[in-house]
Amino acid sequence: MSPSEAAPIFFLAVAVILVVCRLVCMVAVRLGQPPVVGEMIAGVLLGPSLLGLVLPGAQAALFPDGLRPLLYVGGQIGLVIYMFGAGYEFSLRSIRGSAKSVGAISVAGTVVPLVLGVGVAVFGTSWAGIAKDGVSLTTSAAFVGVALAITAFPMLARIITERGLGGTRFGSLALACGALDDVLAWVLLAVVLGMHAGSAGPVALAVGGGLLFALLLVLVGRRVLAKAMGSERISADQKMLITALTLFAAAWFTDVVGLYAVFGAFCVGIVFPRVPAADAVLAKIMPIGRIVFLPLFFTYSGLNTRFALLADPKLLLFAVLCVVVAIVGKLGACWGAARLVGESQPVALRVGALINARGLMQLIALNVGLAAGIVSPALFTVLVLVALVTTVMTAPVLSWLDRRDTRKGSTEVLLMAEPVPAIGKS
Repeated sequence: MSPSEAAPIFFLAVAVILVVCRLVCMVAVRLGQPPVVGEMIAGVLLGPSLLGLVLPGAQAALFPDGLRPLLYVGGQIGLVIYMFGAGYEFSLRSIRGSAKSVGAISVAGTVVPLVLGVGVAVFGTSWAGIAKDGVSLTTSAAFVGVALAITAFPMLARIITERGLGGTRFGSLALACGALDDVLAWVLLAVVLGMHAGSAGPVALAVGGGLLFALLLVLVGRRVLAKAMGSERISADQKMLITALTLFAAAWFTDVVGLYAVFGAFCVGIVFPRVPAADAVLAKIMPIGRIVFLPLFFTYSGLNTRFALLADPKLLLFAVLCVVVAIVGKLGACWGAARLVGESQPVALRVGALINARGLMQLIALNVGLAAGIVSPALFTVLVLVALVTTVMTAPVLSWLDRRDTRKGSTEVLLMAEPVPAIGKS
């Protein structure tokens, strides 16, 4: 497909994607779900699971194979912007004074679902048909474990912000643990990619490149950005340009070393100066990434999701096992770890419920695995289902816990509120 042929199809596809995403998001919000749930579902609806099933000709014409690379790149731009905002929302102060709890919950919330995920993958590979030709059982099982260990930190941050929970004990704990979980998961994903490559080279490149990137960002990047954002001689447009250059350079470097673009964008967000000029930059750039580009990523993921495969009873059983293991491994482990380090029952339950959501971050990992040739269509579909279920259940579980405590007359959660800075301000 030539550029002149792809352009009009791309414009039409984007228009359809934006309309469908907006409509489904409206329904999701009315049902008490965060907008990201609607975007995830909209992507699936536009893929072979619904549109391709009902109107296969229209789906093939709207999303031909030659268009998918464009959707992928557009979606990556959305992810870079979105993860930049997620890093900016994360306050390092939320960890101070809670290192013991954060460390215990993060380790439990990563290791337990990782081990359980490896176990269920080893158990199910022989009969569920999830293996991909040319991929070893060790690599496939390790990937499932890493995928189940991931937390949807951006969605977690959005839920906490929208519910006004940033100053509560469980809100600040969940944010800190979710961020650390994701960092650990991305490092583990780099290890899995190295296993698939059959050498230690990719792992060494990811670790070495990541350390170099972190040093440059902390020692040089943070100072340069602080000076640029705080200067009155630099115009607002120039500050926007500096931000864009930094983001794309960071995304390029981390992608090349094997940590992927989203990791670089997230790190830039963490070190970005918290000043009014920076707030103004984010106010301009975030809506574009979230509203225009991010839906392209969800659609790209939806095009690779085939829920019709779940008509196979064996694969459906494996999917149910993965969902159960994901919930027990993440929610259960985080709750247990929080209780062991002395957190109250209401706080521990809410931390577990928040960190249990996989959402966008698991979809990102799945697409990385798909691009690397590790994930089969069947396994991709199963893990998308896990992401949907664990994400959709978060808001109802939190609401149920609130209603239960209200009926009991419990004020413990409210009394646990701490003077933690607003999310994104450090």
